[in-house]
Amino acid sequence: MKINEIGEFGLIGRIADAFKPLIPNGWEGIGDDCAMIPWSDNRSLLVTTDLLVENVHFLRNRISAYELGLKSLAVNLSDVAAMGGEPVATFLSLGLPSDTVTTEWSDAFFEGYRSFGVPLLGGDTTSSREGIVINITVLGQAKNSHIKRRSAAQAGDWIAVTGPLGDSAGGLQALLQSLPPEADTSELVRRHHRPRPHLAEGRWLGGRAEVHAMMDVSDGVASDLQHILRASSLAATVSVPELPITPLLQRVAAQYGWDAARMALTGGEDYVLLLTVSDAGLEKLQAAYTARFGSPLHLIGRCENGPSGTIRYLGSEAQFTGFKHF
Repeated sequence: MKINEIGEFGLIGRIADAFKPLIPNGWEGIGDDCAMIPWSDNRSLLVTTDLLVENVHFLRNRISAYELGLKSLAVNLSDVAAMGGEPVATFLSLGLPSDTVTTEWSDAFFEGYRSFGVPLLGGDTTSSREGIVINITVLGQAKNSHIKRRSAAQAGDWIAVTGPLGDSAGGLQALLQSLPPEADTSELVRRHHRPRPHLAEGRWLGGRAEVHAMMDVSDGVASDLQHILRASSLAATVSVPELPITPLLQRVAAQYGWDAARMALTGGEDYVLLLTVSDAGLEKLQAAYTARFGSPLHLIGRCENGPSGTIRYLGSEAQFTGFKHF
């Protein structure tokens, strides 16, 4: 059987089943944004790793070295944010085509990497024949009471995100279509290349009992929400008209005939947080969140009892599927 017949999560499931008997008691592995290892009586060590490959995750001739260093680390820090944690250290393995990558490029890459102020403690370097390969491991820490798991959503929970959806997908389309570098398209490309991991929001939300489940949006809400629903054995309804789409994306989508709602649901790489909130605690949480961060949580749907992982979309007859790696 070929990998593309079972997909990324079919492959991950096979790997998880094979190694489950080897995981020590009290440790938690595959299934959330980070693995969790007991650290003290009330804290856990969080571990996440991510791989970026040239011409799969980025186009070297369309992204600066600084932006690639920044984005490479940002996507990993976002996983720690999704667990309600704080990053403490990173490790980097880097494969470089030594005949085409310069020391000036390398210096700019690490300037971008340093921009988050998280230490780099080690890693590995090697030559690559096929393009740049980047693998990062981030260590974080969190109070056990603050860790949010995908499996903790409950029927009746509100589904919310911490920021707008679809701008990164718009930036990618602008690159792929080689659109003129006008102000709007250039800004979408900038947002695609310079995601902001919602670390402060994640730490704060981790401390709120009203928040049940949480993860980050990397593959698109249509895909990522399914992870929460399947882990929690729930279904959901998502209101397409309530998706937080920026006026910027709406303008460019109208100009070039894009479906902004589809981008918001399936584009991915927004790296905002996707969370479920108890109905009883929503009003209090929303007021406190707005006071703390200056903007509200964006409510896009509700969790409900039903076939595990199924999503019903209000306001659209279309079905939506997030990014697939295989």
